[in-house]
Amino acid sequence: MLYRRHLRIKVLQSLYAYFITGSTDPVKGERQLLLSVNKLYELFIYQLSFLVEVQRFAVSRMEENKTKFYPSENDLSPNMKFINNRVNALLESNKDFLKKEELYKVNWADQQNMVRKFYINLSEADFFKKYMAKKETSLEEDKLLYIKITDQMLSDEDLLKDFYEGQSVYFVDGYDLVTLMLIKFFETISNSFTNDSPLPGLYKNTSKGENEDVEFLKKLYEKTILRDEENTEILRTKTSNWDYERVPLMDIILLKMAIIELQDMETVPVKVTLNEYIELAKYFSTPKSKTFVNGVLDRLIREFNEEGKIKKIGRGLVD
Repeated sequence: MLYRRHLRIKVLQSLYAYFITGSTDPVKGERQLLLSVNKLYELFIYQLSFLVEVQRFAVSRMEENKTKFYPSENDLSPNMKFINNRVNALLESNKDFLKKEELYKVNWADQQNMVRKFYINLSEADFFKKYMAKKETSLEEDKLLYIKITDQMLSDEDLLKDFYEGQSVYFVDGYDLVTLMLIKFFETISNSFTNDSPLPGLYKNTSKGENEDVEFLKKLYEKTILRDEENTEILRTKTSNWDYERVPLMDIILLKMAIIELQDMETVPVKVTLNEYIELAKYFSTPKSKTFVNGVLDRLIREFNEEGKIKKIGRGLVD
């Protein structure tokens, strides 16, 4: 479920914490890194559960409206489109989801006020009104609704973020990544997803049963720390146009991670590494960092190639 970019982001965050605090215990840092990644999956289940709970609240609200002293025609004959949304129906009856909901002890009983406010805001959203107004329905349309709920509402729900802050510091750090995971999950749901279908795992499975993503994560973290002094000297010689000491720490960490990928990750294409770290610089550092990181990496790639320090195999050919 996680893309390599997500893994790079988690390594970047962990390395930044390691260097900014002056830590001398990389083993502890690695344990925290792996825990933070595993917590992404727990938060993923929480967020799925919250969306299911919102639909359950809608059912409850619908039943309450029918018992009003003077119910309206809409109260007695409500629009059932959201209640019958296929995505929600697939989730609510999925055994693996229910098992993991129980495993993580997810319970919204004490958070009904937050659920109610979210549902009210949802019912007033333009995209929701348009969805409810259409008579026709399909799985694709139902999926799109949940994608929009996630992207336009869940991604910036302060009450929910405050709640998660009390659950785990890792939930706060991973909130944005889990939003992307949710959108990806909703995009891939199909009619083949049944009660017995397993939810997608955190990492991609391989034919050999090995977890290449975990190895990538650990190797990138460990070697960036292990070769810190060596790569510091490399960067000092490649940043002569800048005062190295004044280069943002985030840029330095990004470049050191890129060096590890270029020299030690045989199956990661050079162009992928270049593009990924330029993008990370754009989102996580200063406005000028994208250009800076691009320039330094271009120079490093040329010189590493000339020195025979980049060796790629398979789909990771240099060109």
